[in-house]
Amino acid sequence: MSASSSSPLYRLELGLRRVAGWLLAALFWRPGRGGLKRLLSAPARVVVVRLDHRVGEALLTTPLVGALSGRAEVHLVVHPKCVRVLTGLPGVAAVHPFERRWLWRGLLSSQVRALRRLAAGGVVVNAANWSTHSGTNALASRLFAPKACVVGPAAPPARYLMDVAVEPLPGTDSELAQRLHLVSPLVAKPQGAMAFRAPVATPKVEAFVSELNGPFAVVNPGGRLAERRVPPSVFGAACRRLREKGATPVLTWGPGEEPLAREVADQAPGAVVAPPTNLDELAFLMKRAERVVCNNTGPMHLSVAVGAPTVALFYQMPVSRWGHQAAPHRMVDLTPCAGEAEMVRAVEAAL
Repeated sequence: MSASSSSPLYRLELGLRRVAGWLLAALFWRPGRGGLKRLLSAPARVVVVRLDHRVGEALLTTPLVGALSGRAEVHLVVHPKCVRVLTGLPGVAAVHPFERRWLWRGLLSSQVRALRRLAAGGVVVNAANWSTHSGTNALASRLFAPKACVVGPAAPPARYLMDVAVEPLPGTDSELAQRLHLVSPLVAKPQGAMAFRAPVATPKVEAFVSELNGPFAVVNPGGRLAERRVPPSVFGAACRRLREKGATPVLTWGPGEEPLAREVADQAPGAVVAPPTNLDELAFLMKRAERVVCNNTGPMHLSVAVGAPTVALFYQMPVSRWGHQAAPHRMVDLTPCAGEAEMVRAVEAAL
């Protein structure tokens, strides 16, 4: 996003998007497509579209693959930055990168034409935001599907670009549950879990783990949005508690976050700063760790996807929507805490 979700600039941006969404809905609304619903019973293939560039959003799409497994050939259309996240995922026939700028070229784009051929005779699932309008994803899904049935969220105005508009699942705001619910026209009571390919270890990360010579926990104090990160002192306390329990805290970090990792390590004797890691190396460390401690970020979803016991620290974000409540994971809501001391006590209790 270009601005904070509470700022006047963001609200203006959101309003302009909705106006554009209504114009596009009026332009591309095709009420005579009801006959395509027959494809829901036995689609040749299902094309899931999610054009967000964030790692966490890509991983939150993976449960749909599990839900659709065995029913159809599943293809994923994603932002080019997310191809590395979903390549090699079991149950996926192919991952197709799609640049948003290609969308505005319409049928002049060879990528658009190829995806229209792929989707023909099948179902296109618009796996966008289920609670608010998401115009780009809705328009792309419709453009890919002149001879396919389009399923997606009922949030207006994008709902008018869907052949089957899916109302939100009542009684929950869980992102995982709501995203799975998007394929309910294809699968009764869809079930699926976060997934990732088997992480490929490299000699560098294998040597690092060997040098630890014992149990370790991954601690990832970074995050994309600074205002939603828990203070470094809280992660320092978490590292000290992990050390008391016999695990070496391993501080992992993303681009530009190494100083933050070292700041936390300085507060916790015995903590170790990991070398730079790519996505597979980070996933390998998480899978081998006794537990993972992190903010509510993409690495949190990656940790859950590889099956690592995850302690996720939430600040200024709803746990009910973005958290993973099932064991062995623990979601810790630090938003109500009065200060860092109270945050520390809450995290120590969770560990």
